[in-house]
Amino acid sequence: MAGNASYETSWADQWDYNKDPIVYHNGGGGGSNSTDKYKQKLGEGLGKTKQVASTGFKKVKEGTSVGFKWIKDKYQKTTQKR
Repeated sequence: MAGNASYETSWADQWDYNKDPIVYHNGGGGGSNSTDKYKQKLGEGLGKTKQVASTGFKKVKEGTSVGFKWIKDKYQKTTQKR
């Protein structure tokens, strides 16, 4: 078997009738801009997550408080009847 040199066509090139898509590259220095955008979106997402978690914790805390008050009232009602 001969080595696959760069001028030879591969099996996929021989049987693929669709042209390869053209890839455009931005001018240099584009990496930091996309990184900044990613960091910004990540920060926004974490802020939203933090807010939702805080709201959820408050709801759990209120629900627990109401539950304990209900149990306390039920206990007091049963002890007063005796």
